[in-house]
Amino acid sequence: MEMRAVYAACLAELMEKDRHVVLLDADLGKASGTMNLRKQFPEQCFDCGVAEQNMASIAAGLSSYGFKPWIESFTPFATRRICDQIAISISYSKRNVKIVGTDPGISAELNGGTHMSMEDIGVVRSIPGMVIFEPVDEVQLRAAMPVLNAYDGPVYIRLFRKEQPVVFSENYKFDLFKADVMKEGKDLSIFVSGMMTKDVVEVAEELKAEGIDAEVINVHTIKPIDRETVLASARKTGAVLTVENHNVIGGLQSAVLEALAEEKIPVCAVGVQDRFGEVGKLPYLRQITGLTKENILAKARKALSLK
Repeated sequence: MEMRAVYAACLAELMEKDRHVVLLDADLGKASGTMNLRKQFPEQCFDCGVAEQNMASIAAGLSSYGFKPWIESFTPFATRRICDQIAISISYSKRNVKIVGTDPGISAELNGGTHMSMEDIGVVRSIPGMVIFEPVDEVQLRAAMPVLNAYDGPVYIRLFRKEQPVVFSENYKFDLFKADVMKEGKDLSIFVSGMMTKDVVEVAEELKAEGIDAEVINVHTIKPIDRETVLASARKTGAVLTVENHNVIGGLQSAVLEALAEEKIPVCAVGVQDRFGEVGKLPYLRQITGLTKENILAKARKALSLK
């Protein structure tokens, strides 16, 4: 299934069980896959129009009265555009609002640079009190939705809209604040988030054929990062690689480096190199931003050479 379809189905289950769960969108119900929820739950869905700042403020107000608002828009409009509302109306005020940003990083594809947010994690991560979550596949998203809804506080969810390859089994157990060790290893720690996870799993198999035993850890919650798991893995292997569909400044690499600040462990990174996006399909965008398996392999070897 498309990730947005899974998100909408899970949201419907939550809204069915609890009338306090409400959805606000900025005239993007069709794009977010939630248009049918308006028919199913007409008293729990609100189209705020192309007015994201107002949408965030309304959500904060609804939260003050005991509602559990979910708000959604394309990633740059769910972060950059409403940054002050997130900081003051939501996080500073300790409001229970879930913020969904769709099409993160290069997944915005043909919508181009204006809709291609490479810095959204960095923007939100700098705001006190925020939790940042990025699902890998539909299995993880299904497991996470009720947990996110039950969490009493603001969360930013970075949601890939289209289909994602499944990497987790159906018996997967989700812990919001614990990273997932997908493969244990002794030579190199690879920390990865979001859509890049499948690539890293495949790269680890290629490295295995070269005699390199890589540990693969999916960091689904980038703030607060699971520092304990990061430290334990890095100390064990002595070399680190981070892989993310985000600017290397402010995102997963920055969070990992902060956790390892007092450690003498080399860290290399695969991510967007401090640039804006442009119009294109994923294969082209992967090439120009370096988000390819070939580059992951090259950076893995470089990290190992620095040990």
